[in-house]
Amino acid sequence: MAILEQKVQERTAQLAPANAEILVLNKRLKAENIRLSAELEVARKLQQMILPKDATLAQIPELEIAGPSQPAAAVGGDYYDILQQSDPIKIGMGNVTGQGRESGVLAIVVQTAVGTLLATNETDTVKFLKVLNRKIYDNLQQMNCDKNLTFALLDYQGGMLRLSGHEQLIVIHSGGSVELIDTIYLGFPLGIVSDIADFVAYADIQLNSGDVVVLYTDRIT
Repeated sequence: MAILEQKVQERTAQLAPANAEILVLNKRLKAENIRLSAELEVARKLQQMILPKDATLAQIPELEIAGPSQPAAAVGGDYYDILQQSDPIKIGMGNVTGQGRESGVLAIVVQTAVGTLLATNETDTVKFLKVLNRKIYDNLQQMNCDKNLTFALLDYQGGMLRLSGHEQLIVIHSGGSVELIDTIYLGFPLGIVSDIADFVAYADIQLNSGDVVVLYTDRIT
């Protein structure tokens, strides 16, 4: 019995350094998790700040607009904004691939780049998306990141909706019929190649009173 107790004590002594190291690693892991959680929370709040508020959406003439966002993770890559409130009403919607901090940061970069382009009064859709793509592409190269962005640009004026870019939409007509607008030939995900000018086109959609346009990212459930 004494021999068994001695072996247990020897084995316990041998394991003591490993147990101590495990405790240290657990403390480090806990501290790292706290740090990452704090960073993700900051990124999430920044992303929510750039999305248009209900009060802004309520000011848009002619249209009733609602824009909920429910990211699957702490930080999503969803982006939408009312870029111009009249003549025409201009709306941007996109989604960065994946979830997490990098996706949220890239969504903020998109918002900043779009705002800069609007300030130059660029109205040509092809040029707008071409320059925006180049900015996103350059940023992704600097970040050494393999993400990309689907992005749709919509202009509405006098019942006519012009759609360009790569993000599907659904039109629910006042009579009850439902139309899926496929944008596969209207654009190309941003940030994959340096120049997308040859891939950009547009489609005009006639809207009548009572029609509903549904824009979405990822999926509808």
